Amino acid sequence: MSQPATQEEAFHTCHECALSVSIPSLKIGQQACCPGCGFVLTQVHKNAILRIIALSISALIFLVPSISFDFISIESNGLENTFSISQSFSILFENNYLALAILELVTVFIIPVVILVGLLYLLIPLSRGKAPPYALVIMRLVFKLMPWAMVEIFLIGVLVSLIKIVAFADIEIGQSFISFILFSLCLTIVNLHIDKHQLADLLIRTSDKVIDPATLSHSRPINRSLSIQNTWALLITAIIVFIPANVLPIMHTELLGKSDPSTIIGGVFLLWELKSYPIAIIIFIASVVVPVVKIIVLIWLNFSVQCRTTGLQKQRITLHRMAEFIGRWSMVDVFVVIILVSLIQLGNTISIYPGTASVAFSAVVVLTMLAAMSFEPKLIWNRPNQNVK
Repeated sequence: MSQPATQEEAFHTCHECALSVSIPSLKIGQQACCPGCGFVLTQVHKNAILRIIALSISALIFLVPSISFDFISIESNGLENTFSISQSFSILFENNYLALAILELVTVFIIPVVILVGLLYLLIPLSRGKAPPYALVIMRLVFKLMPWAMVEIFLIGVLVSLIKIVAFADIEIGQSFISFILFSLCLTIVNLHIDKHQLADLLIRTSDKVIDPATLSHSRPINRSLSIQNTWALLITAIIVFIPANVLPIMHTELLGKSDPSTIIGGVFLLWELKSYPIAIIIFIASVVVPVVKIIVLIWLNFSVQCRTTGLQKQRITLHRMAEFIGRWSMVDVFVVIILVSLIQLGNTISIYPGTASVAFSAVVVLTMLAAMSFEPKLIWNRPNQNVK
């Protein structure tokens, strides 16, 4: 965000260490970082409001052809199948894969659309110097939903699926595929330009009502015991669900009437045997290494704040940032299954169906994301002004 510039000086409570920081007026291209933990508090982008408005409108425009036309077409042994995203939902629903259909619909379309429409609702009036009704509620909703928009992860899943398919079928890219790439690109640039501090500051100065800056920051009281208990509950549940996610088949391939179940690890080994080394490594890291590492990191972090450990604060906050950032990318394997199930439906010749592990693994990703969100990073620092209950 960039305009208007911040007033002479503003105070901000750091989201990650609860340090009260004085933020001076920033020039375009400058950013303010917390001196305690290094967290980027705010960054000023040139013409950010106008860019976000333009890109949000563009993203919504590109979304329409993304779901209206053919996405991918394949041909194998004289059999053809065309896949569109709208057909993907219907295929999953018709085959009673309700959880996967809802997951795809919510994370790839509904949440991104709500974010884009919410930003337009906020920024178009704000750019004219007037705050819209319920602006505070909409702003909070937008930032709560942003981690759950997985358009770029879905796109990576599509690319991984195409690499798997190209070994046995001819592929033709449809109009929707290009539109979806542009939709994903616009949404990604919007996320890079949006800045909560700048937006909150603009909202305060344009609102007709008096808004307490504390209500827009992360300075809420911290309930130590509740945060720790919630994180433990989510982590234990994720560990339990992680077992069937890796033991049970994540998808079934029916080739000439014979069913061949495949687990996550089995799929990695198969790709390695087929000499698809980069894809095998990507799937192994995203589906095995990332969830395991994230669970271990969150266990250590939660145990350390429960024991009120005072050392390695910067290392622990770095690990927490890493866990928050990489956790959602494990969903790429689930999206690969969704794409393959939607696309590879060639009757008795070859068809792919999701296994129980696909739902279990989705639950692991969601649970670990919720665990990272429920963990309170301020507890790492034990600052006297944290307002801890």
